[in-house]
Amino acid sequence: MDAIDFLNKSRKGPPQPVYILTGDEEFLKRQARIALTPYLLGDADPSFALSAYPGDLSQWSTILSELQTLPFLAPRRVVVIEQADPFVTEHRQKLEKYLLKPAAGVLILDVRTWPANTKLAKAIPDQATIVCKAPKSAQLPGWCVQRARSEYGKELDQQAAQLLVDFIEPSLGLLDQELAKLAVYVGDRASITAADVDVLVGRSRNAETFKIFDEIGRGNAGEALATLQRLLAGGADPIQILGAFSWQLRRLAKAGRLIRGGLSPIQALTELGVNSYFMANWQQQLKQLGPRRRADA
Repeated sequence: MDAIDFLNKSRKGPPQPVYILTGDEEFLKRQARIALTPYLLGDADPSFALSAYPGDLSQWSTILSELQTLPFLAPRRVVVIEQADPFVTEHRQKLEKYLLKPAAGVLILDVRTWPANTKLAKAIPDQATIVCKAPKSAQLPGWCVQRARSEYGKELDQQAAQLLVDFIEPSLGLLDQELAKLAVYVGDRASITAADVDVLVGRSRNAETFKIFDEIGRGNAGEALATLQRLLAGGADPIQILGAFSWQLRRLAKAGRLIRGGLSPIQALTELGVNSYFMANWQQQLKQLGPRRRADA
């Protein structure tokens, strides 16, 4: 089961004896563990009924003893094996045997990989196998909209969501961190706008790098150089700045080729996926470069 689907669904009925959290998206794994805890323990204090062990040091006898121990003031014990790939490899047959007659406790295995064709994987139902992988890039704005609404009670419009994704690397943890900041920033306002994202998130050092091009597009060479000097004086990595410049120029050059092919500037920039919030800035940059320099970029 996809982790986002798991988090969005209500959990009913008796729990499974073993849950698998598989994948490389740590934020989704943390969210899945948070969601599982009240489902498995009810109102009980997790400190009395939940234990976590490292996968490379855990012994099967210790884990089995934990699972068989009745907790104090809780419906069951929950045992989490973190980074459990070596644990699964070493104790695969014991785990297969355990599933035939599980204890009263619940075991959660946090693994990076979980091949579906193994006997162990086939013995665990889909609803207990939670795949924690980040959504595709095209799905990230929608995830941000949903997360802002469900977790922070704010409406994030589509333009603002796309802008946030453009600013932040595709990490759900970082995106959620910025959503939390934005929710505090807008205060009692019910919605988060693209302007809010630009002000709060877009003032980061990486965003300032791209603002150099905005100044160039306006013909403000002096301000562009001042921004570059400010970044370098603040400790920005020159190689990273050069990489950002190269990325921007390649995009402008591609837009220029699309324009030569018959598209309008807006059509070309839309084809490249430029956020509408920045459309005017990009059009100005294209105009400032001119056809000849766009072709040489």
